[in-house]
Amino acid sequence: MEKLSVEQALEEILKYTTVITDTEDVHLLHASGRILACDMAASFDNPPFDRSPIDGYACKAADLTDASREHPAKLEVIREIDAGQYSTEEIQKGQAVRIMTGAAIPPGCDCCVRQEDTDYGETQVCIYRPEKPWGNYCFSGEDFKKGDVLLKKGSRLSFVEAGVLAGMGYTQATVYRRPRAALFTTGDEVVLPGQPLPPGKIYNSNQTLLASRLLDFGVELVYVRDIPDDPSVMAEALKKATQEADVIFTTGAVSVGKKDIMHEALDLAGAKRIFWGVAVKPGMPTLFSVCDGIPILSLSGNPFGVAVITELLARPMIQKMKQDDALKLVRVTGTMADTFGKPSKGRRFVRAFWEAGTFHLPDGLHSNGVLASMTGCNCLIDIPADSPVLKSKDAAEAVLL
Repeated sequence: MEKLSVEQALEEILKYTTVITDTEDVHLLHASGRILACDMAASFDNPPFDRSPIDGYACKAADLTDASREHPAKLEVIREIDAGQYSTEEIQKGQAVRIMTGAAIPPGCDCCVRQEDTDYGETQVCIYRPEKPWGNYCFSGEDFKKGDVLLKKGSRLSFVEAGVLAGMGYTQATVYRRPRAALFTTGDEVVLPGQPLPPGKIYNSNQTLLASRLLDFGVELVYVRDIPDDPSVMAEALKKATQEADVIFTTGAVSVGKKDIMHEALDLAGAKRIFWGVAVKPGMPTLFSVCDGIPILSLSGNPFGVAVITELLARPMIQKMKQDDALKLVRVTGTMADTFGKPSKGRRFVRAFWEAGTFHLPDGLHSNGVLASMTGCNCLIDIPADSPVLKSKDAAEAVLL
């Protein structure tokens, strides 16, 4: 079979990957990671009043001219204003109010004095230093003004943006809905975790591996099923999933063995094959097709192959669907701390840990069917085709996980 490069395969995949434009309103407590579907503008000035940034006294700067510890300015304290309180009574010459941080500054005051620069007086206060007009004074609208667009359409919401929206008085945000994905794993040799493990069987790690990663990407899983090695059963599952999912992922049964049922299943479902085979290790037999307008990415059954193709191909699919730049693949460079002892005739991705410009290889096997040695890894080293052994101190490049 003619194999595409990773970049060519991704280009083909993205041709059939549509952007999600449907929207929904979500509570701010559940909005993290979602993408705003409209501009969010302030409906009021914030703060909505002039306020004090300190604990102390609000007064007129003109009353504090030449104030010192030896010759303090003595002012009448007419009231105390705590945060959340408000007074419309105008302060006159020779008067002050005791004020707390965040409290509204009453009319007539043009400065606030730190309580550390006073005698903490209750009915009369001695102030030991002058203050310039508008010193220690936060103006209304200092954070944002009515009509300001604080968050634009397409912004990714995190805890910061959620806090900004809450400060604007919102409880909900209009966001794009999450991509809906179906996940089908195959293999009569696999058993779902939690069940007894008969002789000759292995536990199905691919389902949890891929489902967990899709959830990391912000996907809604509408189907997660283990399908027997029966083309008609798989075809039925695929047809049903196209009615509810935006994208379908499968693992296993994509090679040329007797039990590799995906080719027949896709034919039975009426799917159109776009490509079969990517020039990369692991994940070479990756199969991509479209059924009733829904893209289907079929991965090999090797766990490390699933992990690699999920990052290289599935992740950019979800990024486009969500319009989420946080999912963009990030590449880093560095030097090898260890030696990868296999020459690479074809392009190969190798699990590793990258830190401070250095790549460290994990202990254990690096075979496609082994997942345990990927624990703690944070990148995939991209080894070009026709590369010799990758030695310690050699330069390398990787995709961050």
